[in-house]
Amino acid sequence: MAASPLHELRLPARELLREPGTRREVRAEVDAAALGIDDPRIAGAVDVELDAVSSIDGISVTGTVRVPWTAACRRCLTAVSGVATIDVDEEYQDAVGPDDDAFEIDGDQIDLAVPVREYVLLELPTDPLCRDDCAGICPQCGADRNETSCDCDTTVRDERWAALDDLRLDE
Repeated sequence: MAASPLHELRLPARELLREPGTRREVRAEVDAAALGIDDPRIAGAVDVELDAVSSIDGISVTGTVRVPWTAACRRCLTAVSGVATIDVDEEYQDAVGPDDDAFEIDGDQIDLAVPVREYVLLELPTDPLCRDDCAGICPQCGADRNETSCDCDTTVRDERWAALDDLRLDE
């Protein structure tokens, strides 16, 4: 029987808690599909580099998660790519732990796949730009205004107020 691709993201919580100060490194490249993520923006494996350190109160997990992505610029539709780098800082404690923001240790293991999946989904860009001053595409002729200019009138006009354009006030 083959090991689960997420096996590397499981930590033996009870083993770590037996001796405060114990450190466990988690280094893994995980396919996004194995994490349950079906997102066309992801352009490669999710790189996980975490350190788990036990204490008297629980287990602290810190490190980074990196995910390569690709998408279209929201203004000009040019392909844009990058790497989302996510800082991880989580606490895991037994149910009676003093930290209200900590995750509860349920059973003998900590499953890091759940927070890794959440971090990836939250950090993927939703509306990337190819550059900050991207001029976009002309809505009239479709020209990429980063590469060429056009003489189209792109003034937005609200027809509900069109009658006021003909109004002339005496000054």
